[in-house]
Amino acid sequence: MITERLILRPPVQADLDGWAAALADEEAQRYLGGAQPREVAWRKMAEMTGSWALMGYGMFSVILKDTGGWIGRIGPWRPEGWPGSEVGWGLARQAWGRGYALEAATASMDWAFDHLGWSDVIHTIDPQNATSIVLAHRLGSTRLREAALPPPFAGRMIDVYGQTAEQWKAGRRARQAAAKR
Repeated sequence: MITERLILRPPVQADLDGWAAALADEEAQRYLGGAQPREVAWRKMAEMTGSWALMGYGMFSVILKDTGGWIGRIGPWRPEGWPGSEVGWGLARQAWGRGYALEAATASMDWAFDHLGWSDVIHTIDPQNATSIVLAHRLGSTRLREAALPPPFAGRMIDVYGQTAEQWKAGRRARQAAAKR
């Protein structure tokens, strides 16, 4: 999938250096389980690749069109026991503050509703992660509830934000109409 500035595609082995650098960054991983070594980054990347093989979807690798550089992972995700059908995100720190997360998450939401036929989408967010909460709101999602994550995160409480396909489509129409004015 291609957006104005990004390429969204399933992960490939060549993405490992980007995944490993992002997962080793303590600040980038503050709300995602903390910094992890390269070996864990490989397993996380393989987990997403496995989701693509098993489910036909998973988080996309986010690639800059102009440089070909890997900057993060964003997209649909629903592991066994998860609190719902999620569009989640995680960007490398050098990509923060440039609108890439909104651009990729918007394309991912469209894809989840239009291609996967999902009736709703959630975002699981640590209650302290103000930046992700702002992004969820910019996408039109609202806080729905608190939930516990399944193993291996058992006992970790998160906030669940989300919206229905109908809410998403109505919001997209409203944003497009406003942009034409």
